[in-house]
Amino acid sequence: MSQPGKGNESNTKPTIPVVKDNVIARIAAIFARIAERWLPDAFVFAIFLTVIAFLAGIFVTKASPMDMVNYWGNGMWGLLTFTAQIIATFVFSYALALTKSVSRVLEALAAKCKTPTSAILLVTFTALTASLISWAFGLVVAGIMAKLVGRKVPDVDYRVLVASGYSGFLIWEGGLSSSPALFVATKGHIFEDLIGVVPTSETLFSLLNIVIVVVIFFTLPFVMRLIHPKNINDRFIIDPVLLEDKIEEEVRTEETNYPNDKMEKSRIIPVIGGLLGLSFLINHFITKGLELDLNTVNLIFLTAALLLFSNVRELSKGLLKSVGSVGQFTLQYPFYAGIMGMLGASGLAAKLSDFFIEISTSQTLPLWTFLSAGLLNIFIPSGGGQWAVQGPIVIPAALQMGVEPAKVIMAVAWGDSWTNMIQPFWAIPLLAIAGLKIRDIMGYTTVALVYSGIIISICMLIF
Repeated sequence: MSQPGKGNESNTKPTIPVVKDNVIARIAAIFARIAERWLPDAFVFAIFLTVIAFLAGIFVTKASPMDMVNYWGNGMWGLLTFTAQIIATFVFSYALALTKSVSRVLEALAAKCKTPTSAILLVTFTALTASLISWAFGLVVAGIMAKLVGRKVPDVDYRVLVASGYSGFLIWEGGLSSSPALFVATKGHIFEDLIGVVPTSETLFSLLNIVIVVVIFFTLPFVMRLIHPKNINDRFIIDPVLLEDKIEEEVRTEETNYPNDKMEKSRIIPVIGGLLGLSFLINHFITKGLELDLNTVNLIFLTAALLLFSNVRELSKGLLKSVGSVGQFTLQYPFYAGIMGMLGASGLAAKLSDFFIEISTSQTLPLWTFLSAGLLNIFIPSGGGQWAVQGPIVIPAALQMGVEPAKVIMAVAWGDSWTNMIQPFWAIPLLAIAGLKIRDIMGYTTVALVYSGIIISICMLIF
């Protein structure tokens, strides 16, 4: 290879040395090419799963086509309230992240990144931390941090950066918003007669869960760093200008001092609403302790947004911008609810869980429960919805085999969280924020799936 600056080579362009990627990066590149060519739009994926569930119900459970149609239709709107709740969660949390106060904090964190390595590590660690607090907060923070860091480090592969943020979502079922763990810790749950109220000390704060969380938290960012291409020509470089995400002040051709204009620009109006929400939350936590549900989480985000936005105009613009992140989500969730209806009413989900239970022993039941939950999550990407289908099957099995119910509860939780790395549904709002498509990141998140699957499986057998 010729060296620039020697002899008569002054007119030759300097060559960029080719650096060979490591094995993990090469495997990730293969997955990325497959996803780019074969992975369809997230809505197409949802329809594809609907067809599979429909046909499986007919051939496996012997349900008639009309039965499956009815199961689908009856289930389609069964999660309408939950759909509205999680849409509100994304809208309010995204709007909160657009406030000047929160933006400054996130900007300060992003400014610390100077290299692709620091960029990927920061985005992954931040997403993991936020996901332990709340699954929705984790997705929003991941998307926004990826954009901010992408502006600061223009030579980072933006697809890998966003995929690293989404990989942080892996950990949410081991955190404070874990659906199965919170469900059985609530007095009056449907399994109380069998297992009583199971405190979070036996689920979220068990040795099993703590070990999984700690190992994934402190190793996954470095795994995602390994998949970043070393050669700049192999990277997906994005123009930082395209990642600008600010709320601009409204431009008016004519400024007036009419009372309506004064109220819209007043700091007092949103503060009144924020103080009302804050008063309710303080009373809620005083009387009920640290009891969290989706409605409470949503009120926390809304209250914070009201208190931090400068005026009604700014608040309206923030909400309008954040609504754009949930458009496809609104379209797809009824179809996944319909799939859940078909799997549950036809008995298909029960047959799947029964199969894994039949091949289990007291030692391997948590592992097989985890794997079956991961498979079911492809069709039912809802922690609460999946627990409603799988819980009535695995709890009696655990009692019969002498396995602690808390273990299978967390096995279902981690299975639900695990295969989100290849299930495009929850990536939709994050991708809307980041400005990418599902095919851009899912090849890379497959590496996170394989790695975390090994870690979780080992822990399910040991603890």
